[in-house]
Amino acid sequence: MNEPELIYGLHTVTAVLESGGRVHALWVLDSRHDDRLTRIAALAEKAGVKIQRVPRTELDRITGGARHQGVAAQAEGAEQMDEGGLIPLLDKLEEPPFLLVLDGVQDPHNLGACLRSANAAGVHAVIAPRDRSAGLTPVARKVASGAAEATPFFQVTNLARTLRELKDRNIWFVGLAGEAEQTLYEMDLKGPIAIVMGAEGEGMRRLTKEHCDFLAKIPMGGTVESLNVSVATGVALFEALRQRQAKKK
Repeated sequence: MNEPELIYGLHTVTAVLESGGRVHALWVLDSRHDDRLTRIAALAEKAGVKIQRVPRTELDRITGGARHQGVAAQAEGAEQMDEGGLIPLLDKLEEPPFLLVLDGVQDPHNLGACLRSANAAGVHAVIAPRDRSAGLTPVARKVASGAAEATPFFQVTNLARTLRELKDRNIWFVGLAGEAEQTLYEMDLKGPIAIVMGAEGEGMRRLTKEHCDFLAKIPMGGTVESLNVSVATGVALFEALRQRQAKKK
């Protein structure tokens, strides 16, 4: 069972209630009355959770001044999966695995945005190292807009070892790197693959890059040399989704 922690934001609180996460306390802005909060109230009632309506000053105090959108909760929400559960998860899939590896993304905003894109693209799991990487903080969960509750997120002790285990299961690794000769759009992304993204600024670590079967770059048409990691992740995942959906037709 997860330790209770503070979560906030309409999507995040709704996702926790919908997923059956245990909610210990729920605070709602007393001056806000709209369909989205009505839905949260209905889910809370169904779950037997008492709603506490509080003024903005109190909600601001509870959330430390975060952009709470009028709702916060103390809850056992998204679970950081035990790394031992990754292989059993893959064994249950009825389609080629589609994974995202984040090698050292440290900004929780970027992690949340990557999780949101991963969920939207149909990624089966997101993998990151435990060290020097963002975890499922309240900020990451809010930015993920419910995706943290829906997409399995594994933080592993030894990323290189995990990559070797996945390669043994015939998963191909495509790492995004600006120095690559091939573009992302020249790659075949339809089979069992993992898209590998590096950290903000530094990119992939040397050992991670060595585990990649292919390196690819996103072609740039302007003067900037690179994209934010969460934006680049979205581009890569949706190119893979485009190819994978075309294969099914």
